[in-house]
Amino acid sequence: MNSSDFYLLLADLILITHALFVVFVVVGLILILIGGACSWSWVRNPLLRLSHLFAIGFVVIQSWLGAICPLTMWENMLRKKAGGVGYQDTFISYWFEKLLYYQLPQWIFVVAYTLFGALVLVSWFWVRPRSFR
Repeated sequence: MNSSDFYLLLADLILITHALFVVFVVVGLILILIGGACSWSWVRNPLLRLSHLFAIGFVVIQSWLGAICPLTMWENMLRKKAGGVGYQDTFISYWFEKLLYYQLPQWIFVVAYTLFGALVLVSWFWVRPRSFR
C-alpha cells in the first residue's frame, strides 16, 4: 500500500465515522422517542442520553459559530494528501458524500441543527433518563 492509498483509506474511515455519528444522532432520537412510548429501559440510560445530547449540542454550537466540522476538515486534508481534491476516487466516499453533504445555504443548516437540538433537549424531559447513581 502506497502513501496515497493509505491517506485515502484514512479519509474513508473518517467519512464512515462521520456517517455513524449522524446515524447516532438522528436514529438515536427516533429510538429514544419510540423507546419512551414502548417502555424500553435502555433509552433511559443516562450515559447514552448525555452522549446523545452532547453530540447534537456540539453540532449546534459549531453551526452557530460558522465552523466547519473537524471530521470534514480532517477528511479533506487526507484526500488532498492523497493527491485528490476531496470526494472523488473511492466508492465509499462517493456514496457517503451524496448522503451526507448537501449544497444549501448555511442558514438552513443552522436552523435545522438548532431545531433538531431543541427536539433532543425536549426529549430529555419527555423520556427522562435515569439518574447517574
